[in-house]
Amino acid sequence: MRRRLKEETILFISVIKWVFLAAITGIIVGLSTAIFLKLLVWSTKMSGNYQYYFLLLPAGLFLSALMIKYLAPDAQGHGTEKVIEAIHKNSGKIKAVVVPVKLVATVITIALGGSVGKEGPCAQIGAGLSSVFADIFRFDNNDRRKLVICGISAGFASVFGTPIAGAIFGVEVLFVGAILYDVLLPSFIAGIISYHISILFGVTYFYHPITLVPVFTNQFFIKVVMGGMFFGFCSLILIEMLKFGDRLSKRIQLWAPLKGVIGGIALIALTFIFSKQYLGLGLDTIEQSLSGIKTAWYAFPVKSIFTAITLSFGGSGGIVTPIFFVGSSAGTLFASLAGLDTATFAAIGLVSLLAGAANTPIAASIMAMELFGTTIAPYATIACVISFLMTGHRSVYPSQVLSMKKSSSINVETGKEIEGVLAQANPRKKSLTGTILKIIRMFRKAK
Repeated sequence: MRRRLKEETILFISVIKWVFLAAITGIIVGLSTAIFLKLLVWSTKMSGNYQYYFLLLPAGLFLSALMIKYLAPDAQGHGTEKVIEAIHKNSGKIKAVVVPVKLVATVITIALGGSVGKEGPCAQIGAGLSSVFADIFRFDNNDRRKLVICGISAGFASVFGTPIAGAIFGVEVLFVGAILYDVLLPSFIAGIISYHISILFGVTYFYHPITLVPVFTNQFFIKVVMGGMFFGFCSLILIEMLKFGDRLSKRIQLWAPLKGVIGGIALIALTFIFSKQYLGLGLDTIEQSLSGIKTAWYAFPVKSIFTAITLSFGGSGGIVTPIFFVGSSAGTLFASLAGLDTATFAAIGLVSLLAGAANTPIAASIMAMELFGTTIAPYATIACVISFLMTGHRSVYPSQVLSMKKSSSINVETGKEIEGVLAQANPRKKSLTGTILKIIRMFRKAK
């Protein structure tokens, strides 16, 4: 009896403790997100008054790279990746200087046309402030780690207006195939409070209920499955583009800010070739796709190139908004090829790319409900899971730790960062997959 009482008492105190700490984290992150988004709106409006504002991209990426190199190297890239790395390698400890540097560098990058997103900075700023809060009150490594995860959830929830998906994203994105249940409660609380704090300070969000989903048929179900496969392939292209951009940048042995100038010049040239549509956040194109307006067939690979150059050559910002662009434009292409409703598959593509590229199928499926309504949710969930599997053992977040094999016929070592794993086919003799692979090999030899 005493043991039960002691256990219940400890759990009661733990729940109260984390409700309080998560609420404070949500307030801090919600406020910081509101400030960041207000600055971003103001700066993009100012730059948008000039037709050729993107000609300043070399200077913008130069300044961004300069600030990051000498003030906060951890502010490099798309934000969330560095937070994941800090959680796995440093118990969530993030230097305070990362917060202002990340904010300013991202505003400069996006305002002048850099192809990045806004969620990564919010996640890194939120996680950084949570880490500082933990240091002030001398929390141990375990509690700091939990607070930083809450910061990721709160940042994601408040930047997109998806409190439930944001909470799940924070506990799902750290591992491929595992969820941290011990941080689930504080993540939900931090995400919900952060979302409402941002609304309180005037932040508005995009919602687009989809009502044109056809009546369920076997034919439509098959097309959704095919769509999931196609979106997984698009996720793979985006990931490989980002890797190629990073490798190319490392091969160029120049001072980092000068690489920013080179990247800016490359983006200017590409803008004159394609259009300004691929600069910045690209929210107009995303909204047009979700409204049923078709995009160019090459929109998703071109956006991937713009984003890879921006992030690899000095720019600072997130990756999820470009993922939304790639997903929605890929969805319009698939709908055109398959003779389907454009808006429906733009929405499915948007969340499926998030599931595949970030390895977060649960958060992406919930986001489909929060952004597009419950009608589309079953189909979006199927496509999300298939996209997640089709992407393979890759990610836009190389520091994710692999906790599962996506197929029993693939030999890959779990428990390591996904960047360092090597996946090899290892079909079992009696498995259906093994039999199919043998038939394919026999066909190749005969050919």
